Amino acid sequence: MPEVLTNEAARALLAELPAAPLTGLQQRTAQAIVNLFETSQVLGDYGRVTVLAGDSGHLSFGRSQTTLGSGNLAKLLERYAANPAARWASRLAAYLPRLRARDVALDDDEVLKNILRASADDPVMRDVQDRFFDATYWQVAERAAARTGIGLPLGLAVVYDSQVHGSWALLRDETLRAIGSPDQAGERDWLRRYVAERRRWLAGHRNPLLRKTVYRMDALQRLMDLGAWTLQLPLVVQGQEISPTTLSGLPPGCWDGPVPGSRPLGLQQPMLRGLDVRLVQVGLSERGFDVRADALFGSGLRQVILAWQTRAGQPLTGALDAATVLALAAQ
Repeated sequence: MPEVLTNEAARALLAELPAAPLTGLQQRTAQAIVNLFETSQVLGDYGRVTVLAGDSGHLSFGRSQTTLGSGNLAKLLERYAANPAARWASRLAAYLPRLRARDVALDDDEVLKNILRASADDPVMRDVQDRFFDATYWQVAERAAARTGIGLPLGLAVVYDSQVHGSWALLRDETLRAIGSPDQAGERDWLRRYVAERRRWLAGHRNPLLRKTVYRMDALQRLMDLGAWTLQLPLVVQGQEISPTTLSGLPPGCWDGPVPGSRPLGLQQPMLRGLDVRLVQVGLSERGFDVRADALFGSGLRQVILAWQTRAGQPLTGALDAATVLALAAQ
């Protein structure tokens, strides 16, 4: 009579089987987890611009927050500017010498920040970011995981997070010294120990910004406690749903319309928002006005338009007709 395995024995046997390559959905789920850590968005915030006091990376940008200080921001924008279809190629190409030189004065360049925010509306920029971050972080994580003996989908998410966040090798080596390889300790136990080691390291780090990121390890530990090793959907991470629905569609904060000149713009409820508003904001920024290109027509933008109308000798309405929208938004 054949031996009947208990549920526990069956799970143990399955855990020892070689891991299959990640499916496309599992890869996007692993990346979504790190997107939430980086920008609080499942699909990532392609136009996110951040400058944190005390951050050695200085100006950071995009879905996986690549930085000026690392030199990767220059590399990303070089690729974008080299694409003949890139909407903002000429504007960003003008900044490339300073980006390559890692000029930290760019931390305070509000025009550059607004152009970066607006560039996320361009499908070319989103595609360039996806390819760049896959090559720079995801593929590196895949190779690092394979060399270490990690094949579980959640394990790939752990390694990917460390590639994006930094210091994978340091904590990997500490874990190897403590309990041996994943093959020796068991992959799941090894990953639990690695996450615990990384949390301890982050919590005691001399940089207060890193100490605040222990939430990343807490979220990964919770997924392990829930048994989400295969990243089967749906999942809740950082209070947000990861599912086939949330993994599809236009990323938040990106706009494909309305086209500039297709409508007048003014302050109203609900607020007007969209591509035309963002391009007007960039146009005013390039004319020396202090405005954030967030694609929202609020009271702050109305005040800036009044200041522009005063300088231009136009009637002080705080609103723009369609023809003026087109003129201000011209690239």
